[in-house]
Amino acid sequence: MAQAKFSPVAGVVILLLLVLGVSQSFYIVDQTQRGLLLQMGDPVKENVPPGLHFKMPLIQDAVIYDHRILEYDAQPKEVVTKEKKALVVDNYARWRIEDTLAFYRTARTVDGGISRLNDIVYSQLRVALGRHTLNEIVTTQRNEIMRNVADQAAKELDKFGIKLIDVRIKRTDLPEENQKAIFERMRSERKQQARKYRSEGREEAEELRAEAEKERSIMLAEARRKAQSLRGEGDAKATAVYAASYGKSPEFYAFTRSMELYRQSLGNKTSLLLTPQSELFQYFRSMDGQKE
Repeated sequence: MAQAKFSPVAGVVILLLLVLGVSQSFYIVDQTQRGLLLQMGDPVKENVPPGLHFKMPLIQDAVIYDHRILEYDAQPKEVVTKEKKALVVDNYARWRIEDTLAFYRTARTVDGGISRLNDIVYSQLRVALGRHTLNEIVTTQRNEIMRNVADQAAKELDKFGIKLIDVRIKRTDLPEENQKAIFERMRSERKQQARKYRSEGREEAEELRAEAEKERSIMLAEARRKAQSLRGEGDAKATAVYAASYGKSPEFYAFTRSMELYRQSLGNKTSLLLTPQSELFQYFRSMDGQKE
């Protein structure tokens, strides 16, 4: 009886099948991951923890999901506030795949989960912001609004196997056409304010000028009064001096008065028509100043 010969090729094939079978019989779940075991497409084990796990080759398959906190940055979208003002909101959310089985059945992939997240968060955000005014959204009640959005959205996302960690608004803007209208209104208000300031400035300037003119008139009147008083005092003193001089020497007083009259009358190209016997020339008729 002849013995069967073992072919080297068959041995290599068997070895490759064994290696392939072993490699297909185990799968690894990393510390940052969670697994889902499927058998002929049906889930048989969910939320597989980190480690090395066994599965039946060709019959079972493993789906691995990232178990870390993921961040979703939404595209800016328009919402309407309580006072019917349009507002463009840019928000983001942090989430994690918590239930691998529910996530696999409803979303399948991370992109599918993001799609569900986007729809639900935006829906809750639109409802919540529609109950508040623009001032409340951007200032006083922003944190409370976002907490309410996160709570309501988390309840709806739970059935998708998604745990919503947080929802935040990064930025709020007005639509472009509203920005232009507001800019024009602000510019008009600034021009109106500038005109008001200029008008008030001119009014104040007029008041200052009037006050300065009043003070000037008062100062000039006071100066004239003092000048007249001083002039009167000077004239009185001069009269007293003249009177004293006249009492001491009437001839000298008459002479000085005549000299003063000559100085005032004969200067500045003055023309006089007088007779030689005029009293005005009494000191010209005698070189020694004595009357003839």
